Amino acid sequence: MQPNSSDLVRLNKHLALVLGVSRREADNLIDQQKVMINNQIAKLGARFNRGDKISINGKILDDKVDYRYIALNKPVGYVCSRRQQGDNPTIYDLLPDEYHNLKPVGRLDRHSSGIVLLTNNGDFAYQMTHPSFKKTKIYNVRLEKDLEPLHQQMISDHGISLEDGPSKLILERMNDTDRKSWIVTMSEGRNRQIRRTFGALGYTVSKLHRTNFGNYALGDIKSGEFEVVDIH
Repeated sequence: MQPNSSDLVRLNKHLALVLGVSRREADNLIDQQKVMINNQIAKLGARFNRGDKISINGKILDDKVDYRYIALNKPVGYVCSRRQQGDNPTIYDLLPDEYHNLKPVGRLDRHSSGIVLLTNNGDFAYQMTHPSFKKTKIYNVRLEKDLEPLHQQMISDHGISLEDGPSKLILERMNDTDRKSWIVTMSEGRNRQIRRTFGALGYTVSKLHRTNFGNYALGDIKSGEFEVVDIH
């Protein structure tokens, strides 16, 4: 009986997870004919079935995946990408090489700062970002001008219509005398949603800093630094 194609595992993805390398590096190993599946030389794009024997340079590969998780306090000016965008550095410039195979879970744009989770566990990333799981995210937001009470009510109670659907945010003032600084809570994660929501009413966000993502908080992590996260 032939295995269902949905049961097959991509070889380069598996190598990347187990070895802690990028998929490009995994492809290089395959292309150099260093990888075998059941004693046959593997080819680029190969897939295998669980239980197949994978070896590299003649050594059997232990298929236990070492999942890793870190929380980074991203500074303003860095992009959540492997490739540099113009003169802007990437978050990987802040991380040791051993973490360069991890992928960001929920991105922040270049002008925003705060907590970014990174992992090599796709299931964890899915559970943290898919809308059905409704993971709460909290931001400190600074506007360039005072938010009118009517606009506060519109955002919190009714939501603002955007091109990709309505946007409803929970707003809390940071103090009683300042209507520019807000704590924003949301469970969605659409691209630049907070900036677009305020922008639709004529406001410009001058600062956006994410402090919490689901059960994870920045705590004492300094800007530009990271901590290993223990997932239970």
